[in-house]
Amino acid sequence: MDRTGQVTPEVVAAALRPDTCLVSIMLANNEVGTINPLPAIATLARARGVPIHTDAVQAPGALALDVETLGVDLLSLSGHKFSGPKGVGVLYARRGVAFVPQQQGGGQERGRRAGTENLAGIVGLATALTLAEVERPTVAARLAILRDRLAAGLAAATPGLIVNGHPTDRLPGTLHVSLPGIDGELLLYGLDARGIAASAASACSAGSGTTSHVLDAIGIDPVASGASLRLTLGRATTAAEIDHVIATVPRLVASLRGTLALASNR
Repeated sequence: MDRTGQVTPEVVAAALRPDTCLVSIMLANNEVGTINPLPAIATLARARGVPIHTDAVQAPGALALDVETLGVDLLSLSGHKFSGPKGVGVLYARRGVAFVPQQQGGGQERGRRAGTENLAGIVGLATALTLAEVERPTVAARLAILRDRLAAGLAAATPGLIVNGHPTDRLPGTLHVSLPGIDGELLLYGLDARGIAASAASACSAGSGTTSHVLDAIGIDPVASGASLRLTLGRATTAAEIDHVIATVPRLVASLRGTLALASNR
């Protein structure tokens, strides 16, 4: 991926080999929010005769999920990302794509997945996905406005702040920033104490004690990586909450930088 966190068609083309059997690309990155040029990548993969899968978990309610426009053969979703039930997901498989069952022993799901279907989970997920798509145009536009307001407010009041990810091709509800000169863990503790839920990386890697592999891949140095913050907006996020974050983060960062400066001068 490049400095913005985007996987370009040129990178994919260089990685393809004669024995490549599948290309799997995130539709949108879950840490920095960068959206990948999936249709162009899919066109490239198909020209080489390679099926393409996308992890579109971040997309429902934020991006269009037309598999024909995206050009994908396989697409996966997780219900809890769009207010559906936890523990249930979706795998779209284009007709004719070779599929090897991972759970065998029964004929359910046309032989693709043995075991009794989770009917309640399926219905709940389908309902949540339908609502997310119906509300997407208005919700995504509102979140993009709030995200830009948050980014501008934090940048104006926080010297040295760096916005990570693609400047335009990014999720409407994700803002990832680096704040050099602070301890990222102390910042998170301080925000939590002030009623602000944030993370330094994805929820999947929280608590691992290592720097983000995404930030490593896009060339963020370890010091800046350790002082990074991911803020995610949702359909219930309000303008008042955005203003609270804008008022709180710069003061907390200034306090942490001051403490660090005092400690280094002793």
